[in-house]
Formats: sequence, C-alpha cells, structure tokens
Amino acid sequence: MPRTTPASRSTKEQRTQHAETYAPLARYASEAFGAFLLVVGGVGTAVFASSFPDDGNALGVGFLGVALAFGLSVMAGIYAVGHISGGHFNPAVTVGFALARRTPWSSVPGYVVAQLVGAAAGASVVALVAADGPAGYFAAARDSGFASNSFGASSPGGFGLGAVLVTEIVLTAVFVGVILSVTAKGEYKALAPLAIGLTLTLIHLISIPVSNTSVNPARSLAAALYGGPDALAQVWVFFVAPLVGGALAGLAHRVLRRRA
Repeated sequence: MPRTTPASRSTKEQRTQHAETYAPLARYASEAFGAFLLVVGGVGTAVFASSFPDDGNALGVGFLGVALAFGLSVMAGIYAVGHISGGHFNPAVTVGFALARRTPWSSVPGYVVAQLVGAAAGASVVALVAADGPAGYFAAARDSGFASNSFGASSPGGFGLGAVLVTEIVLTAVFVGVILSVTAKGEYKALAPLAIGLTLTLIHLISIPVSNTSVNPARSLAAALYGGPDALAQVWVFFVAPLVGGALAGLAHRVLRRRA
C-alpha cells in the first residue's frame, strides 16, 4: 500500500497543542513578558535614545531607530516565548486571531489582561529609570508625551483625528493580516518572527509622524499612563482603531482561507 505524505499541520492545530501543553498561567505570563519587552524596548528607546541627549546630537537614533526598536522587540519576544502563547503581545492581534478562529475566545480575556499588565509594567520601568535621570529628565519626558500616541496638536506631524483613525485601522489590519498569513503553516515557523518584526518596523516608519504609531492598545495605554492628561484623554482612539483593524484582518483571513 503506497504511503502518502502527511499534510503539514496548520497553525490552528499547533496552537491547540500548545494550549494542551502549557498551562493557562504560563501562556498569560508569556503574553505579559512579550508586552513588557515591547514597551521597554520600543517606548524605552523613544524616551531615552530617540534624540539623546538633545535634538542637536547626532548620536540620537531618530525615527528609524525607534522603528527598529519596536520591530526588534516584538521579534525577540516571539522567538523567546511565541511557542508558549503564540506571541500576540497585542489585544488587536488576539482579537484578530479569535475572529479568524485561530485562538479560542475563552483565551481572549486572559490574554488581553496579561498584555495590558505587562505593557504597564514595562512603562513603569522606563518611568522609574527616567525619574532617576538628570534633573528635569522625567518631567521633560512626561511633558513631551512619554512616547504616547496622539492626534491633532499633539500628533508629531499635526495630523487630525480622521487621518489617525484611517492610518491606525489600515496599518493594524495589515499587521495582523501579515501575522495571520506567515503563521498559517508550520513551514514558516523559523522566519515568522523576522517577517513580523520587519512589518512592525515598516509600519512605524510610515506612521510615527502621523500618530506616533500604536497598532497596539496595550502599548498605547502603557505610554499614556505616564504621558499626562492629554495622552490619557486621547488613548480611546488607540483602542478603537487597532481593534477595528485587527477585527477586519481576522474576518478577511477567515473568508479568504475558506476552501471550495
């Protein structure tokens, strides 16, 4: 009797296996760690090194450096703990995966809470370091928004609410769509974190001038906690737009992958 080559397992099957292998606490801790790393790496770079020590210093990493920091941080996090939880680190990604039927809805609340807690802890570490910096360092970081997301007069480029909503919805949909696609088959397992990290870098290069780039409600809330009242007043936009974008990507992925 001829042997047939087994089809590669889908990521959904792999994630089911992960859910059986790792306890919920381990998966939630992994999501918290990934969100923590993303904020420490990305927001930390924006606060400490984007124009260190001032705008006239050529040693500052600038927009490109901040974009790379976010991309490298998410890539490192996925390589480190993605095999445990799936490596979402982002409520918009989790919602997109749930709508694509790649993550059970029962896991969504725990994942989102873990992401929010981990991101807030990361921002707290950045704030703690800034508070022990040179005189006035923390106050200056807070007054400049603490790398928070914004629109209108607080937008890096002065972009209005409409532009920010469109940008965040579209780019989050692109980001979640890429993640869903590159993790759809096990063959791309080793390269998926690289593709995801590079995509997040590109997204930051596009949208830092528009909104300071969110595509992640956990990252936005974490920075807003230390960015002052204006940042907190605008943070709702960076929940609504990324969640809408993630949902659109999840629904589109589910429709496009239907078999005849």
